[in-house]
Amino acid sequence: MLAIRMQRTGRKGYPMYRVVVQESHRQPTSGRVVANLGSYNPHTKENTLKKEDVVKFLKNGAQPSDRVVKLLLAEKIELPSWVKVPASDKQKTIRNAEKLRRNQPKEEAVAEDVATETVAPNTSAEEAPVEVTEEA
Repeated sequence: MLAIRMQRTGRKGYPMYRVVVQESHRQPTSGRVVANLGSYNPHTKENTLKKEDVVKFLKNGAQPSDRVVKLLLAEKIELPSWVKVPASDKQKTIRNAEKLRRNQPKEEAVAEDVATETVAPNTSAEEAPVEVTEEA
């Protein structure tokens, strides 16, 4: 079975992708490429695709990955009815939202309250030794 997927190229920290057709079982990821259909640059969001070749492979039953489906829809390439389109309204859920810093109580207000409390006992403590020295 053929798959249309993205193959990473580019230097470390600056990925670029080739859109390629590969056999999905024999050479799954970085193996032999059947055809090179174009490229995608995620930094500039620029993609170049050979539309005629993409349509030819889709008609012959090549399965596009989810990310490739999004690229094909962006290029307005008509997809066959059997291609599953990923949901675009998917909301990301945050695990343990109560642990986030923005959901914690303000520390500034707590620090000011603690500072005023510590000042009051210190003045009475300073007065107490003065009285003790006078009595002795």
